[in-house]
Order: sequence, then C-alpha cells, then structure tokens
Amino acid sequence: MAEFRQAFIEKLFARHRDALQVFFYRRIRTKPDAADLAQEVYLRMLRVTDIDAIRNPEGYLYTVAANLLKENAVADQRQAGGVDVETIDALDAFGGSPSVEGSLDASRRIERLREVLGQLPPKCRAAVLLQYRYELSYQQIADRLEVSPHMVKKYLAQALSHCRRRMARLE
Repeated sequence: MAEFRQAFIEKLFARHRDALQVFFYRRIRTKPDAADLAQEVYLRMLRVTDIDAIRNPEGYLYTVAANLLKENAVADQRQAGGVDVETIDALDAFGGSPSVEGSLDASRRIERLREVLGQLPPKCRAAVLLQYRYELSYQQIADRLEVSPHMVKKYLAQALSHCRRRMARLE
C-alpha cells in the first residue's frame, strides 16, 4: 500500500512540478526558492497517510502549495520584522567578516554572496548595491529607482531576509 501511495504521489508531482514552480515563482520571484518550495510540497504530500481520502489530488496539491506560501510569507515577515535596516551594519547584514580560521573560506563566502545577491529581483539588488556600496540614503535610492523611500526600506528588508536565509544554507 505504501508503494502505491508513493508511486501515485510521484506521478502526480511529476505531472505538476513545472506548474508548481511557476506558481511559486510568480508569487515570490526567485527561481531557487520556487524550486525549493515545490520540493517541499512533494515532501508534504509524501507524509499524507490516507491518500484515498483526497478527492481532488490536484486541488489538494495546490492547497498544500498555497499554505506553504503563507508559511513562507510569515517566516519572511518575522525575519524582516527583526531587521532594522537603518541601523544595521553591512558586514552584520551579510554574515560579518570571516575569522582568521575562516579566512580560507572567505572567497567561497564572497562567491556565494554574489550568487545569492544575483537571485534577488532587480530593484532589490539595486537597492542593496546603492545602500551598501554607494552609501546612498533611502531618499536618494528612491529617486534613482523611482519608488518611495518606504518601498526602498521594504526592498532592503526583503533582500536581507533572503540573503540571511540563503547564506545560512552555506554553513
């Protein structure tokens, strides 16, 4: 019975994997996170013990996906809520400087940070660059990006949350 359940879920997921990734990507705008969330849907579906109780497997699959999006949004808000973008130091925001023992690992961390920053939406990435490299104010960044200063703060909080989450996977 367990083999039938697993085969059924694998077949269902194989049919909907790409659509699930598009579903997530349209809502969160980062392809690596979209793929991770789609994989999490698969894992959660494998935990379902009574597959016969599911009347509409596709509907259930997308219900799990929607709930996962909500959980992800709450986690991002929690992380971003604890970040005071105005007072945070750039080194603290992106993991600090490596210790002497970790200096050999520094180039790997920098490369990973470049990769993680590259995953950000363009305006988030631009806001981070303008804030931390060029030390522009929120108003100056807002003028360049043609958004409000409040939106700049949101972009920075989103970027910091994303970077912390993705950099933590490195360790």
